[in-house]
Amino acid sequence: MKTILRNLHQLKKYPSAIFGLAIIAGLIILSIYTVIAIPYSEAVRLWRGGEDVWADSPKNASPLWVNWLTRKNHSQTVVIEEGSPGYEKEVKELSDGITEVNMTFTFDYPFDDFPPEIIMFFESTFDEKQPYVSLTWTTPDGREIRLGEKKLSESDSMRFGQDEALTRRLGGEQAEEGLFLDPSSDPDNPTPLNGEYQLDVEGLVFEEGADIDAKLVIYGAVHGLAGTDHKRRDLMVALLWGTPVAISFGLIAAAGTTFTTMGIAAVGVWYGGLLDSVIQRITEVNMILPVLPILIMIGTFYSRSLWLMLGVIILLSIFGAGIKGYRAIFLQVRTSPFIEAAQAYGASNMRIVFNYLVPRVLPLVIPSLVILVPAFVFLEASLAVLGLGDPVLPTWGKVIQDANSQGALFSGYYYWILEPSFLLMVAGLAFAMVGFALDRVFNPRLREL
Repeated sequence: MKTILRNLHQLKKYPSAIFGLAIIAGLIILSIYTVIAIPYSEAVRLWRGGEDVWADSPKNASPLWVNWLTRKNHSQTVVIEEGSPGYEKEVKELSDGITEVNMTFTFDYPFDDFPPEIIMFFESTFDEKQPYVSLTWTTPDGREIRLGEKKLSESDSMRFGQDEALTRRLGGEQAEEGLFLDPSSDPDNPTPLNGEYQLDVEGLVFEEGADIDAKLVIYGAVHGLAGTDHKRRDLMVALLWGTPVAISFGLIAAAGTTFTTMGIAAVGVWYGGLLDSVIQRITEVNMILPVLPILIMIGTFYSRSLWLMLGVIILLSIFGAGIKGYRAIFLQVRTSPFIEAAQAYGASNMRIVFNYLVPRVLPLVIPSLVILVPAFVFLEASLAVLGLGDPVLPTWGKVIQDANSQGALFSGYYYWILEPSFLLMVAGLAFAMVGFALDRVFNPRLREL
């Protein structure tokens, strides 16, 4: 152990290893933060939630940092509801139980493009008689546009872009463009009119105790640090939770496979005979088994649980080609004088295996274990891309699979593919840099190169 610790101190001679360790430390810290800030149950709820959970998020919106890379100030989501700036509500009692409910939504629009979607959400309380509302839009230059009228149910909404009557009133323009259009702009290159807009909602309720609440959402072309997908989900949830999933999957699979394989090889070499022959035959049979097709069959016909896949991967990797390499090393160590000395003072077989044989190989195991981690990280992502990822957990591979199925690259949503791919490459590069440096430290033949 002292030798291992002394060799690990030599890592500071390799800048690539320091850089890789810094990245790994950052990923681990991010994983801990994610698990604390977004508990597992909350992450599952958010990722499986539909428009009821992500009602205030736009569809397929680019990340906010797109504005930093371009000169264009892309639109951001504006949400105005009770308690937010720009919201005013006035209730006025009329005769015969009729109450007038007026709401005003005022906001500034400084963006260079049109919003992709505008929705008005209503929540009403009544017994039998449905409330009635009429909406009027006022532009910064004083123009008033009648948006329409509607009888409200308990939970209702108005999607302005789907209102054909409003489109006709706007001269054939979709509401998202017609309501913000600058009349003086070039017809071939329309631009929005910047300034303060106002939406007036005039409502009537016809019962005692009835009421109307409303929320205006003007969706933006950019949203959040990671953007959104076709289900309005914030991709940051999957990118954050994909970190602990990837790191834990890679570390558990690499450590479980490496140490179990090494232990089996040591036991086989020490006891020899029939046990060693059986281990070698099982290894040779297992080496020709196609791991990926087996995982595909399990995911297709049985379960796509991440932890089941992890267990199967470890089980199929235990009797891998590594046993052959460890066996060759253990055969040399077995004849060492300190092994004979241990036998002479009566050490048990298991003590010799795990206290004398295995520790002699640990320095060679550490680099291979670290290098093996990204292989399992990419395997988990590959299963998800093939549609065999865990249906519950949000992961990097799941994000890539969703992007591929929705044609993200063809639609220009490059961030959807690039963000999880970048994280996969960073994680793989970090472990590879540390692993190669460890190989130089622990392998005497490479130490002087």
